Amino acid sequence: MTSLLSDKNLKQLKSMAHAAQKVPKGTFIFREGQAGENFFIVLSGKFEISKFTGDGKELCLRLCGENAVIGELMVFSNNGKYLFNGRALEDSEVLVIKNKAIEQELLVNAEFALEFLKMMTDHFRKQHTKFRDLVLYGKKGALYSTLIRISNSYGVKVNGGILLDAPITHQELANFSSTSRESVTRELNYLKSKGIISFKGRKIIIHSLDYLKLKINCEGCPASYCVID
Repeated sequence: MTSLLSDKNLKQLKSMAHAAQKVPKGTFIFREGQAGENFFIVLSGKFEISKFTGDGKELCLRLCGENAVIGELMVFSNNGKYLFNGRALEDSEVLVIKNKAIEQELLVNAEFALEFLKMMTDHFRKQHTKFRDLVLYGKKGALYSTLIRISNSYGVKVNGGILLDAPITHQELANFSSTSRESVTRELNYLKSKGIISFKGRKIIIHSLDYLKLKINCEGCPASYCVID
């Protein structure tokens, strides 16, 4: 998914980069606990932003594609450390920008600063709603919420439903729900038996989005916040 910055300010942000970096599939561009010195813009490929829970499970928070910005939580954080992990899901390339360069631009460019602040606020709100769904509605609710978010990010209308046009595995869905792949498989099979979803190869078709929304007491927040990126 793309950045929330305008084309003008995205171009300005890219001009601050001091290097382009190839990131092979499966490689971490940053890990939680490392010094958060850099900010990244995805040029190509796809990244998973995640956090490890106390019991060793992985909780995935975002899927980031072309023009997505990652690492921005470290801006103006003295000796800040990354709170999350960023791992390439496929061979990718990023622009690397020093946080100091961002901070200097924020202090002198009011238009850029306003858009950047809005972008950060949107990311905070998206993360808040994901944690809310997991805490309030448990792992099943987190799975349902994930399916809804993927439909808003990658959904394509087809006869009888919405095709999730992203080859997401059961393990990746489990990571978004902080649960096991087996639990996700059982729940997806249950939804299939109820006619809520069906499968087209490795992809999922949602036939009743309203059913999923009802089960998590969907608050009808703007679709721009209910996304997977």
